Formats: sequence, structure tokens, C-alpha cells
Amino acid sequence: MNELEATIALKNGDEDAFRNLFDLYYDRLVAYIATYTHDKMSSEDIVQQAFIDLWNAKEKLQDCKSPKSYLYTIAYNRFIDSINTDKRRNNLLDVVYENALRDRIDDDIEILEKRVEKMNQIIQTLPPKCRKTLEMNKINGLKYHEIAEIMGVSVKTVESQMSVAFKKIRKGFEKENLYLLLVNFLKKH
Repeated sequence: MNELEATIALKNGDEDAFRNLFDLYYDRLVAYIATYTHDKMSSEDIVQQAFIDLWNAKEKLQDCKSPKSYLYTIAYNRFIDSINTDKRRNNLLDVVYENALRDRIDDDIEILEKRVEKMNQIIQTLPPKCRKTLEMNKINGLKYHEIAEIMGVSVKTVESQMSVAFKKIRKGFEKENLYLLLVNFLKKH
């Protein structure tokens, strides 16, 4: 089966055609992405996700065109997404650590630990979906639309859950610095 035949068959959901294209391009794509990542394992993860994306978007393939450039584009975009995610995490951690160090000078460790314990207690009292939404956003770094997709709810529902969580946290710490508490909570988890 040549590439064009495999493309047409793939559009019709043929798993053998998908396997054929996978076998044809997998090693090449891993080598291509590895020139950017310098890490074989992360390159393999990116390429595997690119093939999942290809399968999910198989209807978009053009019958008379090889899927090669489409696959390379998907893999490269997945690489860029991974870079952006890593940068966001690293930037957030840098800010969190810097602020935590600054705040730690001013706060007694014992008081700080009590605040973190209080934060944990408040979070544990949140309704399960509300707590899960908060953790997915603040600990895992997921965006509202990603959380909505995972949980099978609307973005408005996620926004509502986050609003409930923050109201309860603010109420529990009415006289304290909420940002400091969130920073320290995130550091411990």
C-alpha cells in the first residue's frame, strides 16, 4: 500500500493504513523532533501524540496528497506546545519561589505552617468537584477549557466552581494575605 492509498484508507478509518503510515514515519519523526528536544523519550511522546492527532483529524487529509508534511507540522506544533507549557511552569515556579523566599523572611515558620494547614483544611471542606477543579487549575496548571473538557462540563461550570473555592478560601483567611497562602500551599503540593 503506497502513501496515497494509505491516506485514502485512513480517511475511512482503516487501522491497517494507520499502522502503515505509523511504521513509515515514526522513526523519521522521532529523529526530526529529537533535533529540537535533544531527548529521545520526550521526542517519542511528542510523535506519539502527533499520530493520535492524525488519527483524530483523519477526515481533514487530502486524498491526492501525502500526509508527510501534515504529520511533520503536527509533530512540530506539539513540540512548540510542550516548550510553552514548560516555560509557563518554570516561570510560575520562579515567581512562586522568589515570593516565598521574600515572605519567609517576614513570617515565622511556625505561623506559616499553621496557615498552610488551615488552607489544606479549607480545601478539604470544599465539595469534591470544586476541590478537584481547584487542584486541576492551581496544582496541575490546566486552563479552564482543558478542565471543562476533562470533566465533561462547560467552562462556565469550571468558572463557577473556582469562584466558590476562592470565596471559601477568602472567607477562611479574611484577615490574612491570600496570595502568600496560595504560594505556600502550591509549594507543599
